[in-house]
Amino acid sequence: MPRASRFLALLLMASAVVGCGGPTLDPEAERGRQVYLAQCTACHATDPAQAGPVGPPLKGSTRELLESKVLRGTYPPGYRPKRPTAVMPPQPQVANDIPALAAYLK
Repeated sequence: MPRASRFLALLLMASAVVGCGGPTLDPEAERGRQVYLAQCTACHATDPAQAGPVGPPLKGSTRELLESKVLRGTYPPGYRPKRPTAVMPPQPQVANDIPALAAYLK
């Protein structure tokens, strides 16, 4: 194989690997990602594993925690908040998307 052809083949393989990106999310988690980016990133970081300007990291948040905090503005019994504030108001517009958010944040 001529040198130029090998180089072209190697270049095509490298661009295919780079173009694949990271792992893809299942449809429910992808919906949760979209909701998170639209509804949560004003206070929480775009990366849910990081602290935001107002809100704590949310990665690993359970559905129970999301339902309590997002819908009622409270914490589930026995939960220890990451920050001792009560800044977040209830977000009832997100009620139907709690399962998708939980799927994304797990």
